[in-house]
This record gives sequence, C-alpha cells and structure tokens, in this order.
Amino acid sequence: MPKLTLSEDSVTFSVRVIPRASKSALAGDLDGAVKIRIAAPPVDGEANDELIRFLAKLLGVGRQQVEIISGATSKNKIVRITGVTIEDCQKMLQQDSLNFEL
Repeated sequence: MPKLTLSEDSVTFSVRVIPRASKSALAGDLDGAVKIRIAAPPVDGEANDELIRFLAKLLGVGRQQVEIISGATSKNKIVRITGVTIEDCQKMLQQDSLNFEL
C-alpha cells in the first residue's frame, strides 16, 4: 500500500512513472509508491502532463488540483492533490482502480 500523507487541505504521495506504455493505467505499488503506466513519452513534459490528467480523472478532481512537487524530470515523483481526503485517495488507489485505464 502506498504511503499517503495529509497536509492542510491536500494529500501527498510518491509515484513511480513508467512512460511509453501502450495505455495509461495504474500498475500497483512499488516500495511505497503508486506505480502508474503513462502512454506519453518523457519528452517536453508530455509524460508529466499525462500523469496529471490521469490522476485528475482517477480522483475526480480538476487538473489544477494535481501538482508534481518533486521529480519533474525523474521517474520517481512526489504528487500533491488538493481538495480530497486521504480516505478518498486510499479508496481510489486500492480498490478496483487497478483496472482503471484511460
């Protein structure tokens, strides 16, 4: 299970991105991070944009509520989602969401 941290009105967690996948989808967890396959290549921020779009859709929030706060040029990132509870994130990241694809 990924480690989620609540701070003020946001939830922060680690993400391990696998770019250039056939489609964007959750892929489980790895060493306390959410593993996500991203269809976009890691060129000119395309994978980061796709990650933000994917997480916003998954968690039912606007894209402006999803922020990469660390690791913009790395496969290992720290993401902050504002306007959600830690319970919402846990539910979406663990239940049947492993089958969630875009």
